Amino acid sequence: MARKTEQTWFRTAITLFCLVLCLAATAEDEVEYKMDMGAGLGGCFYIGDANSVPFANLSAMGAITARRILNPRMAVKANLAFGHIHGTTDGFLPTDAYSETPEGGIPTQVNFSRNIMDLGAQFELNFWGFGTGVGYKGNSRITPYILAGLGVTIGMGGGGGTCGGMNIPIGLGVKYKVRPRINIGFEWTMRFSTTDKLDATPEGTQLNDPFGVKSGFLKNKDTYSFAMFFITYDMFPKLRKCNN
Repeated sequence: MARKTEQTWFRTAITLFCLVLCLAATAEDEVEYKMDMGAGLGGCFYIGDANSVPFANLSAMGAITARRILNPRMAVKANLAFGHIHGTTDGFLPTDAYSETPEGGIPTQVNFSRNIMDLGAQFELNFWGFGTGVGYKGNSRITPYILAGLGVTIGMGGGGGTCGGMNIPIGLGVKYKVRPRINIGFEWTMRFSTTDKLDATPEGTQLNDPFGVKSGFLKNKDTYSFAMFFITYDMFPKLRKCNN
């Protein structure tokens, strides 16, 4: 009878030990998600014929984002962003770049102000695997990343009419996982457009090839930048091979 009791206690102890191990393994298992969605707010500035100084004439911008998470190191992000750009020539722009005067015409001051819409997608590469930092994979709660992609830019308002073109965004950022499904971060991108009409004015084409320099695909085109803080929420857990 005593031997049977000892065997029962031994089996019970083994069962409890295995159960504890299973619970511990489950607690240490990092859940991965298929995508995240969120929003960002920050500043926007323009580089072109009416401004050559980064972060000068800074205005507000905002964006909504959706990111498809390929793995802890890679993701593809889509964005819809709106911003405001403005600038001034401070009196150095010639009124006629093709005039016969040595100065290229009488210097004048031209101002512009308009809104832009940016719709695009970028590929992101994290320096380290991004996750909660638990489990055997060794992911990190914080990681810097780089990005590049392709998008469409539309300029609106300001009296210069509506214009559009492609843009090539290149940038970097840093993201931090506050909670298992909540992420915050900061991102800075330069967006090189294929149009020289983002700085159009009500008067017409003063800022479209103002110095008579021949333009190319990206040469002498308008560039703008987004610098934003963002917050996102992870969605749709991936199916795991075990414990499902």
